[in-house]
Amino acid sequence: MVFLNTLDYIFIFGLFLIILFVGIYFSRKSGKDSSEYFLSGRSMPWWLLGLSMVATTFSTDTPNLVTDIVRSNGVSGNWAWWAFLITGLLTVFVYAKLWRKSQVSTDIEFYELRYGGKPAKFLRGFRAVYLGILFNVLAMAGVTLAAIKIGQVMLGVSPITVVAIAGSITMVFSAIGGFKGVVYTDFLLFFVAMAGTIGAAYYCVNLPEVGGLENLFANPNVSDKLSILPDFNDKEALITLLIIPLAVQWWSSWYPGAEPGGGGYIAQRMLAAKNENHAIGATFFFNIMHYALRPWPWILVALASLIIFPDLESIKTAFPNISADKLGQDLAYSAMLTKLPNGLLGIVMASLAAAYISTISTHLNWGSSYIVNDFYKQQINKNASEKELVNVGRISTVVLMIFSAVLALALTNAKQLFDYIIMFGAGTGLIFILRWFWWRINAWSEITAMFASGIISIIFNLPAMEGVLFDYNVIQTGALQEGVFPAWAKFPLIVLITTVIWITVTFLTKPEKKETLFKFYKQTQPGGPGWKKILTQADAEGVAIVSDTRKWSVPSGIAAMFWGCILIYCCMFATGYFIYGDLEWAIPMTVIAVISAFILLRIWKKIRVNIF
Repeated sequence: MVFLNTLDYIFIFGLFLIILFVGIYFSRKSGKDSSEYFLSGRSMPWWLLGLSMVATTFSTDTPNLVTDIVRSNGVSGNWAWWAFLITGLLTVFVYAKLWRKSQVSTDIEFYELRYGGKPAKFLRGFRAVYLGILFNVLAMAGVTLAAIKIGQVMLGVSPITVVAIAGSITMVFSAIGGFKGVVYTDFLLFFVAMAGTIGAAYYCVNLPEVGGLENLFANPNVSDKLSILPDFNDKEALITLLIIPLAVQWWSSWYPGAEPGGGGYIAQRMLAAKNENHAIGATFFFNIMHYALRPWPWILVALASLIIFPDLESIKTAFPNISADKLGQDLAYSAMLTKLPNGLLGIVMASLAAAYISTISTHLNWGSSYIVNDFYKQQINKNASEKELVNVGRISTVVLMIFSAVLALALTNAKQLFDYIIMFGAGTGLIFILRWFWWRINAWSEITAMFASGIISIIFNLPAMEGVLFDYNVIQTGALQEGVFPAWAKFPLIVLITTVIWITVTFLTKPEKKETLFKFYKQTQPGGPGWKKILTQADAEGVAIVSDTRKWSVPSGIAAMFWGCILIYCCMFATGYFIYGDLEWAIPMTVIAVISAFILLRIWKKIRVNIF
């Protein structure tokens, strides 16, 4: 447990007061109607939305997750989430403008634009509850779990106390301020969170026990964890840590903030942008900050923790009051922060509070938008007034916060939740990518994929089935029980089976009505060979659905995605190698990044993107 002084409290409570002031300031305008409350009247600039996305994904559980990964699998283990850059840039260069053209209020409303009839109505209502409540509560519970661990380790307070204080402040702010309050507060919280993260990394690396970067990297507890790529001689590690994330995971899984084809709170911000160019600019800026610049301070703290707290037993010894059900590798990040001096400690605590508030407030507003626009307004009261919709939004904000807090008290570690969400959405991602560009996909395709993925994931994770099908470590004895498939095959198998099922159902069921497909194409102008049959049919019937006669931009968008990935990955690698002092790799990575940036700019001009 650490002790805060007056300066620390000034930083922390000063931040809370500013946040509440912003919420109150924007409460009147945000409460005017549901469009203002959830999308701020679609008037937000790219830089503000981009910073908001970055601040939202800071989160209190992200450094804990990174710490868990680094301590368990080394730096290369982060490919489990680094691979999502591909999905992020596909959203930037292909899907951002499509979402902005759709003019929907939420990405769930998309279902009744793309599909028709009762299946579309069911899909919209069910997904609103499924994502807005179930998955959203899971994500928020992970963030709140991290706040609980920070409170236990750094302040010695009980989980219920952390939930009561941090949750209440965030809930009140989110309920009264709406989306505009969230976004403008994110602008401030971004800088606070960055200052705290960098400050903590610098101090932890220079602790006497660590002795600076050179001694850190030479320490035997750390030296075998440094590689950015997994050991190519270790086939299982290579497949699990690199090949599956890059070959399968990025396009096949749904994960909040990294949805294939865009979605969730990322889509909410694209929909709130001034225009298509601002939507593209916001998402590109977010991906640069999220992957190229931000991971390394967390990684450095995680590596330093291996010297001071080399195993779980050392953490338990240092913090005997930690409850057994909350003890995990992710706790090492919070444990390292107890080493900070007063003043910096206050800034870091304020930055953690900023990360928590930013993430939870975004999830509350986003989840509430689903409940209001896609469930309450569609299923319960179609004639609800704007004032009633805003009030329902505020009530649902409170309910979501309570549910997530209760679940957080039952969880153990961040990686546990990450793996669960990834597995549960396996196999659905391909639909989210193709539904814009292939007319044959229908509502039954998505319904089937959603249920098949969930049911198969549950079956494969049952201990009895897992032990039969996959190589399985028996916890009680530590023995390896051999199954039909290697352990790494579980995720690809779920993806394969789910994909085969939904494609089969697609061809066994009727396509959407032509009127629905005509309307969707006219609204979004997706283009491409996947719509050739519909365009031919519309032309034969004399229905004008094509308004954009420019060359199909998706091939150029994919090329931009490729070079954007090279640019950002090389920036990320170069940063790491400069920190390692390995100029032999850092300089070539920098040169490749510069060349990639030049090529990307040329492609951008070709597809007529101009965000400035």
